[in-house]
Amino acid sequence: MKKDIILAGVGGQGILSIATVIGEAALNEGLYLKQAEVHGMSQRGGDVQSNLRLSSDPIHSDLIEKGGADLIISLEPMEALRYVPYLKPEGWIVTSSIPFVNVPNYPELESVLERVKAIKNHVLLDVDALAKAAGAPAQAANMVLLGAAIPMLGIDHDKMIAGVERVFARKGEEIVNKNVAAVEAGYEYSIK
Repeated sequence: MKKDIILAGVGGQGILSIATVIGEAALNEGLYLKQAEVHGMSQRGGDVQSNLRLSSDPIHSDLIEKGGADLIISLEPMEALRYVPYLKPEGWIVTSSIPFVNVPNYPELESVLERVKAIKNHVLLDVDALAKAAGAPAQAANMVLLGAAIPMLGIDHDKMIAGVERVFARKGEEIVNKNVAAVEAGYEYSIK
């Protein structure tokens, strides 16, 4: 098993929490992992990106080359498009359809979404609405996105849920349950 994943978004959206949960589940699956993070100006809503490489064999580099990513997981659709040159032809994009407009010249949303839809393998979803429908707070939108990406990750669904439970355990049972509900909402959306 080998998966090269790019996680992208804007500072404060929870991209690194997604990486933490995937990493936790991967380690429990007995996989090797390497991660490289670029935080950008995250405190000001800037670009946040992480390379996450998983494999059943040892990994020698933490960076993903252009054309080498199996999956782009993004909480912001324009940020997803930024990393398309890194995506393999058969790779997947799983991204939120809701923009985080943090620049005055943000492109027209419809054109951004059309470019995402033009990618053969994509899941485009309103993570905020799905989090709300699941009874989870808006801060759990990142877990909805994680849930939608589970079918492409190659890690067992139950191990991903166990990873969520372990990562959020220190915050209490209520937070764990809301994050699990958010993951399940994204997962159900993705497998439809």
